Amino acid sequence: MRTRVLVPVAVALLFAVAGCGGGSGAAAGEGSDVDLPVAGGDLGTAVPACPFTAEKVAEIVGKPMVDEGNCLFGDGKGVGSVTITMSSQLAGSTTYDYQRKTADESYATVTDVPKGDRAYIAVDDIKAEAVLVGAGGSYTLIMSSLSLDPPAYERALRTMLDALPA
Repeated sequence: MRTRVLVPVAVALLFAVAGCGGGSGAAAGEGSDVDLPVAGGDLGTAVPACPFTAEKVAEIVGKPMVDEGNCLFGDGKGVGSVTITMSSQLAGSTTYDYQRKTADESYATVTDVPKGDRAYIAVDDIKAEAVLVGAGGSYTLIMSSLSLDPPAYERALRTMLDALPA
């Protein structure tokens, strides 16, 4: 059972890493009649940059937030946090079904959202998560311990999803 979980994650990581580097593209077609696109091209391997600032996250969640680096925002007290993980469209597509299944098992409510290729919002009493896979890349947003009620978590995540490219 553990292997079944690790294989999709390993494949997604390989694709995400492949999308991070450049490359001349010359090696891609060497010895072949096929001209393959370079990472970041038509294969959906481009990884987007962090789409938010601490100020914007604070505005959305209604609480002061501090930039703690790498698209991680904290409440400055070491308790509440908002984390945004960016990956390529391909990596997000590869892991989406697993993330959605895990959300169904971990959150009180999970709602599909009509944005991008696929998206959902999952909410519980002290945590919430949203995943978006689209042409602009893939995003996983996680909010934890912000002292919000479930409807406030959902509103904040919907606002953040609306701000993302799909």
